[in-house]
Amino acid sequence: MIGFIIAGLVIGALARLFTPGKQKLGLLATLLLGLAGSVIGGTIASILGTGGIFELNVLGFIVAVISSVLLVGTAESLAARNKKTVTR
Repeated sequence: MIGFIIAGLVIGALARLFTPGKQKLGLLATLLLGLAGSVIGGTIASILGTGGIFELNVLGFIVAVISSVLLVGTAESLAARNKKTVTR
């Protein structure tokens, strides 16, 4: 469990590093998006037959980072959209 949380933080931090622009996400949001990306990456790696969902492997890690980048971008665009509607 602790390893899963640490992997989520690392994957979330890498996703924020690869996402262009400045993100206004806190540590908890980074952790949650990293954990979601980890589950997505593990699921895809499991479907491809490279290991289990919660097993750390190279393909799962790469897919987890890519999916976390997409999740961070989506979270930022949703936050920007909500900010525009509130300030009007």
